[in-house]
Amino acid sequence: TPSGKFLTATETKPILIATRGNWVAVREFNGQDLVYFTHLLSWRCGLYEINYAINDGAMQSWPMPECHAEGPSPNAITEADGLPYISLELGSVQNISVEILYDDLSVDSASFDRAAIKMP
Repeated sequence: TPSGKFLTATETKPILIATRGNWVAVREFNGQDLVYFTHLLSWRCGLYEINYAINDGAMQSWPMPECHAEGPSPNAITEADGLPYISLELGSVQNISVEILYDDLSVDSASFDRAAIKMP
């Protein structure tokens, strides 16, 4: 049921579909590739699970922080939620596949080449 707070798949799915190209990003920083999941984590209240694979490897599960449903910003990323990225060897990330499971149990997925998601 829509709440106006973007707490469910009904509310977040249209946004995540429209912004699919922003689900993940790669940044070269301090001699590493940083793979950011910030966008997905910013809409996590409508998600049950995020899985990803680097360079066609095995899918891995992202540790999902809880939705802050009682607060003024339910999807805010807090210090307690952990960092919104992983660090890998510089230049090692060539592609990323992402699969999300919404809280209504529907699934969406996308694959990205490095050039399409590399931050300047």
